[in-house]
Amino acid sequence: MYASKAPKLLSFFKKVSVARFSSKSPRITTHYSINPRENDERWTDVPMERVAEEVDVCIVGGGVAGFSTAIRLKQLSAERGKELKVTLVEKASEIGGHILSGACIETTALDELIPNWKELDSPLKTPVTEDVFRVLTQKRAFSVPIFKGTPMYNHGNYIVRLGHFVQWLSTQAEELSVDIYPGIAAAEILKNSDGFVEGIATNDVGIAKDGSPKDSFERGMELRAKCTVFAEGCHGSLSKQLMRDFDLRHNCEPQTYGIGLKELWEINPEKHKPGRIEHTVGWPLDRHTYGGSFLYHLNESTPLIAVGFVVGLDYQNPYLSPFKEFQRFKTHPSVIHYFDDPAAKRIAYGARALNEGGLQSIPKLTFPGGCLVGCAAGFLNVPKIKGTHCAMKSGMLAAETIFDAFESGELKPGFEPVSYEERLKKSWVWKELKAVRNVRPSFHNPLGIYGTMMYTGLFTVLLRGKEPWTLKHGKPDYARLKPAAECKPIDYPKPDGKVIFDLLSSVALTGTNHESDQPPHLTLKNDDVPVERNLKIFDGPEQRFCPAGVYEYVPNDSDDGKHLVINAQNCIHCKTCDIKDPSQNINWVTPEGGGGPAYNGM
Repeated sequence: MYASKAPKLLSFFKKVSVARFSSKSPRITTHYSINPRENDERWTDVPMERVAEEVDVCIVGGGVAGFSTAIRLKQLSAERGKELKVTLVEKASEIGGHILSGACIETTALDELIPNWKELDSPLKTPVTEDVFRVLTQKRAFSVPIFKGTPMYNHGNYIVRLGHFVQWLSTQAEELSVDIYPGIAAAEILKNSDGFVEGIATNDVGIAKDGSPKDSFERGMELRAKCTVFAEGCHGSLSKQLMRDFDLRHNCEPQTYGIGLKELWEINPEKHKPGRIEHTVGWPLDRHTYGGSFLYHLNESTPLIAVGFVVGLDYQNPYLSPFKEFQRFKTHPSVIHYFDDPAAKRIAYGARALNEGGLQSIPKLTFPGGCLVGCAAGFLNVPKIKGTHCAMKSGMLAAETIFDAFESGELKPGFEPVSYEERLKKSWVWKELKAVRNVRPSFHNPLGIYGTMMYTGLFTVLLRGKEPWTLKHGKPDYARLKPAAECKPIDYPKPDGKVIFDLLSSVALTGTNHESDQPPHLTLKNDDVPVERNLKIFDGPEQRFCPAGVYEYVPNDSDDGKHLVINAQNCIHCKTCDIKDPSQNINWVTPEGGGGPAYNGM
């Protein structure tokens, strides 16, 4: 599909790979995944043995999918009187610390997993009471009615701060004796001599920024499992490796993504309407840029709203800044009254990539030794803007498959839960995603977002997704970016510190922190590529698509050129850079465990 561009890109990499570090490009990447320790004499006498622990099931990622998998496994083992050792590792220092979503939850899967959740002091306390959907122009807002049965109909759902929901799920898992290890990043996939997955290794600690071992160096540990469930979320660092190693994407469309940016605001109590949901499409994006906003009124002791903006990462203009589009959105006459108010105060900010590919972008879900669940695979219902219920159900189905193998004696090292995928295709998850499979790819039409709205109304609502065709996404997101010479710079409003904020003050609200003396976990396959290709052709889009100010092009000391600086300590683990880099030169890997944002109910 992309053969015409591949030879040019390959030729380019051959040219710049002659010398990884040119005289004009200071050395950036010191991580061992790019500069192997075997070639570094500083590691010659360093002991590299790891402690190993045997478990039945290892789950990578403490989000809704990971905890649903763990809970269901332990529910089944308790019901059948079996002993099943389930261990879950999570890279955030506290459970929920890296979780970010809107979030409006459909409780279908939760009702199945924990039927008495209302009696267990769950954080789902804000039922939706009102739906508002508008199409925006620069000065006006046109309301679109929402009827029962349409994707945007939310009555019966709950507004929640997803990090708090995940924390609650973790307490349910703990009560079932799931071993939970926060602050532990899964950094490596373990394989046996046959190439089967047999667990993960956690990250090493005590490595200096230049890649050398510190006196405090400690090797990570090995968790060896009969089955490993990867629930890392969107574009997980190990999940993407599994897709390559086992060719899991050989029979599906490229995944397409969005970046979701979010703020929490305390607002004037007179303007607060708990349970109200507002969505918009249109301005400030043009019709050929996919995206829109959400604004949810929470029901807490403080009058609180969650406001956010999503931009599809298949956008074309390299001058576009998702963060600045979000800030500009808040100035629209239909919403500015929430923010331009003496009682209004922004209290939190964050961002995260999300899967938008839908059914045709779901990869093969199993491989020898494990499987993918949740957003690691891509179970998001795009027109609903919801994925929590599908992610939970995928984890539950994986758990049931694994437990059946355990009970029958088939759960042995290298076990592949093949029937998990079969069960999923028979579930309501598959039926739901199939009905909306063409909404997102329909965007690539001459009318853009307006064509998508018409398609959704005609086929998804009237025919309920029964059209006999399946549309394709086409190019991956990174390949859709146009050269800067073909695009116009975008004039964004300047920060006023009241409604519109600058990037660094926003990042300060994330609580993000990384050990400063460690190799940058934003690794480059070749340090020369940013200047030689991204800056020259695309005017350095890393500076704009990153929502945390990680990437900067700064002047050289010796000449008139520029070089790239990576401020890895700012990284909020959104994964956008790994997805949107037009050269696919950035590889996001895990930092030392515990590093990253410290969200409180995002």
